[in-house]
Amino acid sequence: MIHLTRLNHRPLVLNADLIESIEVTPDTVISLTTGQKLVVLEPPEEVVRRVVEFRRAIYSGVLLSPSIPAGQSASPGETGETIDGGGNRIGHGRDNRTCS
Repeated sequence: MIHLTRLNHRPLVLNADLIESIEVTPDTVISLTTGQKLVVLEPPEEVVRRVVEFRRAIYSGVLLSPSIPAGQSASPGETGETIDGGGNRIGHGRDNRTCS
């Protein structure tokens, strides 16, 4: 997600994966894969910079799942494993094989 500003100066958070093209008319017009068009204050170079920065953060591991803080692994149950009443792992994920 990237933060942009509409022409009326209202903030906008855009899913960068939906961007199909960016053009200057002289305003910056972002065409989305949904067919919607957005007009923003930022120049096209800035929009591209923000998309690249967002993707770099994802690929470098900076943006992690909010439920799993950096440096910690998922606790039992968050990974699809089955937990018995005593908190012991008795199965894992889709195939329900027991863990050893």
